Formats: sequence, structure tokens, C-alpha cells
Amino acid sequence: MEKRELGKSGIQVVPFCFGGNVFGWTADEKTSFTLLDAFIDAGFDFVDTADVYSKWVPGNTGGDSERIIGNWLKQGGKRDKIILATKVGKPMAEDKKGLSKAYITKAVEDSLKRLQTDYIDLYQSHEDDAHTSLEETMETFDGLIKQGKVRAVGASNYGAGRFKEALQVSKDNGFARYETLQPEYNLYDREDYEHKYESLCRENNIGVITYYSLASGFLTGKYRSEADLDKSKRGGGVKKYLNGRGYKILAALDKVAEEYNTTQASVALAWVMARPGITAPIASATSLLQLNDLAKAAQLKLSGEAIELLTTASSY
Repeated sequence: MEKRELGKSGIQVVPFCFGGNVFGWTADEKTSFTLLDAFIDAGFDFVDTADVYSKWVPGNTGGDSERIIGNWLKQGGKRDKIILATKVGKPMAEDKKGLSKAYITKAVEDSLKRLQTDYIDLYQSHEDDAHTSLEETMETFDGLIKQGKVRAVGASNYGAGRFKEALQVSKDNGFARYETLQPEYNLYDREDYEHKYESLCRENNIGVITYYSLASGFLTGKYRSEADLDKSKRGGGVKKYLNGRGYKILAALDKVAEEYNTTQASVALAWVMARPGITAPIASATSLLQLNDLAKAAQLKLSGEAIELLTTASSY
């Protein structure tokens, strides 16, 4: 299967990333184990999570997704089969947040313990921390790489200006740089990334790992009207897509999916994978049926005509 490099890190991944936000939320531990086994058995290797997943679930404390992945790694012995990405920075508690040296140094140990591993392949800032200097943050990450606890670092939810500044800080000080950016990007949500980040990432050879790659499930085609919004726990986030442009995108997805005898979800992910500069879209699944559906995208090579049809239908 094709592999792509995460920026200039030397780390190669199959260009489809499993989103671990569902572990401990809509997928219990047993289901999560089944999904992870199937994901690896299908030839994939890239798993993304965060320390804060899934703190929003009543009864959860955060770290739930990491703990499940750690238990899976312990019982399956598959650490060398996966490229493991996690994140730091979003509030775990009032005194556990941000990107200061003191907090990152503690948070990485907590993540390593939950993940039951001695290194993290890609450690990402989950959001910018305006109260900590970029020099302090990047020097701390650089130290973790030198200690062998982290192989590469990336960023998510950074403004374009701050991300560019972070790259410059690393260059000026000889620190390891952010090798990846994790932006929201899909067939519907294109404008922000394409206008603010795309040229910056391509010029600097930054690996781009997209989240909400299926627009909270809208691009699977299962939400066609407001009556469909009750189909899942994420339905509420889909209402904003039910408009003229959204329906135009669905019509194009329907047409291409029929042409390739596949699903709308695999077409939507294949379009992201085919975009210049994209390393891997992130998508999550809560059943083997969903996972098989998403996995088809990695084998799907859309024609220039199909890509153009989708790009035109989703123009903004």
C-alpha cells in the first residue's frame, strides 16, 4: 500500500488515519479492540488520539481513548505495527492545560503511561497557548525528541500566523519543528484551509492530517434532511450542511460513488487523499462495516474527471 511521509520526519504512513476520538465514547473497549485489529489487518498503520479524548462523556475523566489503545497494545503486542499520534494542550483539568514546559513534561509522561509505550511517534499541540512563548514550547518538544520519548511533533488548531511563527522559531533556534498540521478539511469545509494554510504547508513540506474529513458524517450521504439528524449522536453537527451547496456536493458524491461502485464516504476521503499536499485524512468508525467502507478509500484512485466534478460541485 502507498505510504506518505509526515512532513520531513522520516516517518511513513499509509494515507488513511483512524480517529481515536470514538474510543471510550461511541465504541467501548471491546469494540475498539476489534476495530483496531481489523484496521491493522487491512494493512493500515496510522492511529490518532489525544489525552483529552473522551472527557466530554459523562463519567469519563479524559485519557479514556489513550487507555483503551494502551490496553490493546499490551494484549496484542502490535506497537511496531502502528504509527501512534496523540495530543497535548486542551484542558484535562483547571491546572492541566496549555503548552508550558512544566505541563508538557508531565502530560507526556501521563500519555506514555496510559498508552503503555515508551515513545510516541507524533506528539501534537492540540491548540495554541497564547500564554506560553513559542520558544518555550518548541524547546520542550525538542528536548522530548532528544530523549527518545517522541519521534516528531505537530500542531492542530493554530492560527496561520502563529503556525508560521512557530516554524520560524524552530529554524532560528535549531529546535525540532512542527512536521505536521491538523486542520479541519473536507469537501464542504475547504475555504479556511485552502486560503490560509495550503500554500504555507506546501512551501514548507508540512504533512497535513485532516480532521472532520467526512464533515461529521454528512459526506457519507446518510443525512439528506433534518429528519435524518437523529440517526446518530453526531447528527446535531450536520444541520449546517443541509443547504444548496451541501445538496450539490451530495449529488456529485452520489454520481461518482455509482460510477466506481463504492460509497459516498470512500469517494469523499479519496478526494481529500488526492489533494496536493495532503498526507492523510482522519476518519473514525464504530463498526466493522463502517471501517470497511472507509478503508476502500485508500484503494480508490479517482480519475481527473471525477476529481474535477467533486471540486467544482464543492466550490465556494
